[in-house]
Amino acid sequence: MTLHPEKKTTIIMGKYGGRMLFRTVAVLTVMLPFVGFVVCVAWSLIFDFKSATATHCGVHNYLPSVSAAIGDYYPQRFIWRIAIALHTIPRIQIAHVYYMYFISILPKWHESTVLLNCLLNLVEVLSLFGLTFISSTDNYTIHKLFFITFLLTSTIYMALSIYLLRHRITPPSALEVKSGRYKLRLFVTTLLAVVGAVCFFARHNNYCEPMMYTWFAVCEYLVILCNMAFHMTAYWDFPNREWSLRQSSFIRQQFRI
Repeated sequence: MTLHPEKKTTIIMGKYGGRMLFRTVAVLTVMLPFVGFVVCVAWSLIFDFKSATATHCGVHNYLPSVSAAIGDYYPQRFIWRIAIALHTIPRIQIAHVYYMYFISILPKWHESTVLLNCLLNLVEVLSLFGLTFISSTDNYTIHKLFFITFLLTSTIYMALSIYLLRHRITPPSALEVKSGRYKLRLFVTTLLAVVGAVCFFARHNNYCEPMMYTWFAVCEYLVILCNMAFHMTAYWDFPNREWSLRQSSFIRQQFRI
């Protein structure tokens, strides 16, 4: 089979194995944790509301924390773990694609920064995997370590990606410009949400004010959703590029490296 330019959704089997449009892979990869996250939060609100929103303060709260929603109850724990397990390998491959992408659009002296950015992306993916399969009830210390690592690496990765895109030597397409704008907005929103989460959590712990834990949960949700949306911008970065199951030589051909 061959890929016809006018038929953008065709999957091809050929010299490089199964292929499809990269933007299709990006959407499917992000939709796995997104759907899993929505289902887990909704299930917790409907079936485990009282226990999922309870804290040591004993004040009224209306939303579960992310850790409670995805890791403390069944079947939510299974749903989230399946979603993250299925999306991990494509995320690792996408990190490699972005490495090649940045190498192809940046001057050579940025290669070490591009490598650092790729490593941050990989550590983010692996720490998300770790905090998913070691919940706060299993081992709070290790879960906390994975969570902090995920938060730091994902935020720095966002900032470094934006920095690198501003030093490209090839002119961006209209879609890449759009992608860059959304990346910046999502990064700023993430920073504000992190600050909000820290403030609301401190007020909840120190003063046991009503609704503070709910606002903390809202900020957590924003961080998670902004992270997903940031990675979804690959939809605009690679609108016409293809994805192959056998990646290395195929990606080099795609980026002419």
